[in-house]
Amino acid sequence: MASDKLQPPKPSKGDTAHALAKAGISAIPMIGGPGAELFQHIVQPPIEKRRVEWMGYVGEKLIELESRGVDIGQLSEHEEFVSAVLHASQIAIRTHRQEKREALRNALFNIASGKAPEESLQQIFLEYIDAFSELHVQLLKFFQTPPNTSNVMMGALSSVIEQGMPNLKGKRQAYGQVWNDLIARGLLDNVGLHVMMTGQGLAGKRTTELGDAFLDFISEPAL
Repeated sequence: MASDKLQPPKPSKGDTAHALAKAGISAIPMIGGPGAELFQHIVQPPIEKRRVEWMGYVGEKLIELESRGVDIGQLSEHEEFVSAVLHASQIAIRTHRQEKREALRNALFNIASGKAPEESLQQIFLEYIDAFSELHVQLLKFFQTPPNTSNVMMGALSSVIEQGMPNLKGKRQAYGQVWNDLIARGLLDNVGLHVMMTGQGLAGKRTTELGDAFLDFISEPAL
């Protein structure tokens, strides 16, 4: 039945999708010593919950891949993919942010379907997912397709941000730090937020080729 395909894979079936997801989280070490009992009582239950959720989350996507013609049985021999699962799983267990987990899952989906950049760049991008806040990704997407500013004669990019993202109004220090971080990582053009420019300049795309590649990597591919 179609509904059966939406169920995450179960360990008892030895399903490939489950095995691949489990391989990543089994590599995460647990602590020992005097604090182990307290740790297990307070911290381990939510960690285990995250483990199970992530396994199901990845498993569902692998099942979807299989339904679209991808031979997921071959993925267990795909060293590049297995390494990415290990890396992404450790990041996923450390976060409660759903958007970060979605980015990680999409990244694995892109790798499995052959739509990802070279492996070294994959590892760099996974580290970016780990390090970035939600605001990093929001700003990057915002300046990949900036709003129309044809009615503006002169202005600064900071004003475009505060008008287009009202929640950041008056928070220059916060979004300025994120802006500089994205520039330092090569994802945005090196342009000052407070430099005056024409309306045409304000409407220009600011993401670099690397920035576009990162956004593609964390976006769900169209198969």
